[in-house]
Amino acid sequence: MSTLRYGIIGSGMMGQEHIRNLALIDGAKVSAVADPNGDMRRQAAELAGPDCRMFDDHDALIKSGGFDALVIAAPNHLHRPILGDVLKVDVPLLVEKPLGIDGLQCREIMATANGRRAPVWVAMEYRYMPPIARLLKEVHAGATGTPRMIAIREHRFPFLSKVGDWNRFQDQTGGTMIEKCCHFFDLMRLVSGSEAVRVFASGGMDVNFRDETFGGRKADILDNAFVIVDFENGMRAMLDLCMFAEGAYWQETVSVTGDKARIDAYVPGPARFSPDGQERHAKLVISPRETKMPVSEDIKTDEAILSAGDHHGSTFYQHQKFAQLIREGGAPEVTMDDGTRAVEIGAAAEESVKTGMPVRL
Repeated sequence: MSTLRYGIIGSGMMGQEHIRNLALIDGAKVSAVADPNGDMRRQAAELAGPDCRMFDDHDALIKSGGFDALVIAAPNHLHRPILGDVLKVDVPLLVEKPLGIDGLQCREIMATANGRRAPVWVAMEYRYMPPIARLLKEVHAGATGTPRMIAIREHRFPFLSKVGDWNRFQDQTGGTMIEKCCHFFDLMRLVSGSEAVRVFASGGMDVNFRDETFGGRKADILDNAFVIVDFENGMRAMLDLCMFAEGAYWQETVSVTGDKARIDAYVPGPARFSPDGQERHAKLVISPRETKMPVSEDIKTDEAILSAGDHHGSTFYQHQKFAQLIREGGAPEVTMDDGTRAVEIGAAAEESVKTGMPVRL
């Protein structure tokens, strides 16, 4: 297999980010895009190159053939029906998070894929942000000792405008705790090596979209929340989310504290939201208890990779690993079970916000 040919289903903002990043992967090309929206479809095809074929329906793309892998980047609520068709095609598949809009959908998708030979990789990009990947490496190498606490802060810009404003509504996204935060619940599971047993959350829709309507409907998604997650092995984790804090220098801060040290990964937001429009370096700080002397390191990433998307290079590094899987075989690093469990934690957080009560898993 010389050149890997990708079909992209869903060519909006995230679909186009995948196309830009695949253009940076040696031996990869986007051979086809499918989207019912003509403008998005044409933009994506132009981005992919002159030989890219266009389809207004995912089924037409599937029947056309001519691809070695598929990427699903359609809106969340369309994942279940699209995957019902796509999983019948035995080619490697990368599906954007969340896998479904609730735990039941995710488990139905897993059942549909039962017996399938080709791998399905759930796109939890945040694992692959260079500063977070470095943090995970240090934690798993024992730098913190036994991890006991994880604290994640994301202070960022509001949800961006997307086709049909689908990301303004719980019934199309699963809710902010699923749409936005399944990444963070995935990281918590990865650090703890354990499963969540209890979730308690407080949140609201306090600033964004309160006086706006979309297609005659009022938005109903959270724009801020605190979430506490308790794990089977005794580790506890916290998420602090604010989606009206785009003035913050660091967009994400991930901190893991164990009995030997604390490690902090600091991730800046995309260049287009910085005052000067310039890319910024990330940072990693290791603070050992014994020496009490923190060691700080700038984590630098090629600007061509940073500028290919809004996720601090993670989409590129994820695609590198996915391409390696296609060529060499093996198992996906992020499984459908991983995607399902992250969604289930998010759904529990949404329920806890509504009821004011902890939710047991």
